[in-house]
Amino acid sequence: MAKDLFNKYIWLVDTIYRTQEISFDEINERWMRTDMSNGKKLPLRTFHNWRDAIEQIFDINIECNRHNGYSYYIENTDDIKEGSLRSWLLNTFAVNNLINESHHLKDRILFENIPSGQQFLSPIIEAMRDSFKIELIHQSYWYDKPNTYTVRPYCLKIFKQRWYVIGFCEERSAIRIFSLDRIKEFHTLKTKFTYPKDFNPTAYFMNCFGIITDDSKTQIIRIKVYDMHCQYVRALPLHHTQQEVETTKAYAIFEYYLKPTFDFKQEILSRGADVEVLSPLSFREEIMESIQEMASHYRI
Repeated sequence: MAKDLFNKYIWLVDTIYRTQEISFDEINERWMRTDMSNGKKLPLRTFHNWRDAIEQIFDINIECNRHNGYSYYIENTDDIKEGSLRSWLLNTFAVNNLINESHHLKDRILFENIPSGQQFLSPIIEAMRDSFKIELIHQSYWYDKPNTYTVRPYCLKIFKQRWYVIGFCEERSAIRIFSLDRIKEFHTLKTKFTYPKDFNPTAYFMNCFGIITDDSKTQIIRIKVYDMHCQYVRALPLHHTQQEVETTKAYAIFEYYLKPTFDFKQEILSRGADVEVLSPLSFREEIMESIQEMASHYRI
């Protein structure tokens, strides 16, 4: 029952958010087209009860424009756009609702596979919420055997279809990043920890691409993107610092301020001949060495 009600809240928010402004009659028309309605109209009192619940749960205000025939709109749309977690949750549940409503299309909607590890999401979030330490038996790609770590979970991050938990590792006496799909065993400990006031997850990854953070220097990186591939980079920036500093018919030059980590190097290499690193010289040479090594594997 609670799950069904939650899905109805998500449906209502998504409906109003996508239309920008909509009357109650139009909401009811859309509501009647869903399986959730069971052929019954949405009562006005129920609608207002959902509005109150949505404000309490999501901190999303559905306001009424009385000067436009009592139409409804989302007051704080900028907060939804800027809040990555709230936006991600709404999009995820909204799509899930739509697919459930269109179950006859399930074989025509294809998803990417996400590796194992999702079963640890809930207990990690609960540990973060309650400030409990966690114990991980983790098998790194760099070690032959799994190791046991006591971690103070600070935050979670998803990157390239994988979930990671970031926290202070007591065995390493430093902040470490653990991939959930490489956890062999997981335990929530009864020992409490204090979340550091000076730790900001967004700031921690601010100058990085992906999940790897290292001691390399944050610097200006310029890449040259050729032909139609420019459109892909413009539409989906590689990093929030991306700026297009030169544009021609044949290419465009993009500038970033970040660390040239292994993740960013892999991203550049994955673009093939469509992308060329211009500067800094050290990073350009590093990419060139990787390309030469790749070419050596294809010699006949």
